[in-house]
Amino acid sequence: MNKSFREFSHTSVHLFWMALLLLFSFNASAHSETGVIGGFASGFMHPLRGLDHIVAMVAVGLWGAFLGAPAMLVLPVIFPMVMAVGGAIGILGIPLPGIETGIALSGVILGSMVLFAVQPPLWIAGSIVGFFAIFHGYAHGAELPNAANAITYAVGFVTATGMLHLGGISLGLLVRWPWGRLTVRAGGAMIALTGFAFLFHLI
Repeated sequence: MNKSFREFSHTSVHLFWMALLLLFSFNASAHSETGVIGGFASGFMHPLRGLDHIVAMVAVGLWGAFLGAPAMLVLPVIFPMVMAVGGAIGILGIPLPGIETGIALSGVILGSMVLFAVQPPLWIAGSIVGFFAIFHGYAHGAELPNAANAITYAVGFVTATGMLHLGGISLGLLVRWPWGRLTVRAGGAMIALTGFAFLFHLI
């Protein structure tokens, strides 16, 4: 192993753990809209204010990278598309039970997929991701601020979601190396544990 590769490996590991620490530094209260009310800005910030949203969205990118092409591109597209549908349902006020439970379980299940290196057919992976996207989208839509424009708000939270997916994919690309594969799976474990913590109201 040459010096430049060792330096790259060392730097990548540190960046990965720094990113995970930053994720855990966000306010764990996922659904308090106390910031700027204004359509796109409000929608963009909403996913970034909730750790339960963040870990699930990063997990989608991690799992996609773990599965490789085409899942690496397909899963991060499915999630925001279906999430937008869930958002519309929330905006319309159509009742959907178990929202908080579904969001917490998304961290548990998606994190576990990464932890245990589960590699189902693409249609199954896509169905799992799409199912949980409904709950995340509904939570965003149901909490649309009165002063916000529904369309720009939706564009905002879909944009933020896409950025979180890209972050997960970037970290997930470490799987090309044996040490990186273990590191990514450890990240999946942390996401699953976070989901459990939300599921049992520990955080």
